[in-house]
Amino acid sequence: MSRATVPPYVRLANEIAAQFAHRAPADAATAIANHMRITWDPRMKQALIAHVEAGAEDLDPAAALAAQQLQAAAK
Repeated sequence: MSRATVPPYVRLANEIAAQFAHRAPADAATAIANHMRITWDPRMKQALIAHVEAGAEDLDPAAALAAQQLQAAAK
């Protein structure tokens, strides 16, 4: 996927993940998920979860783990 076709929620998730890159991956994912839970629109969260379910090769690993945490919390 080229940079021009990266969905906005992926770009934003990767930018958030970069802010937590100094933390251990599990800790970073929890912090990212908490941030998304508080500030993101439910449609953005659902789109990110669907993106992860589809493979999400363009998503930072910590952001992907955060999306999985969001998905688990929604069940």
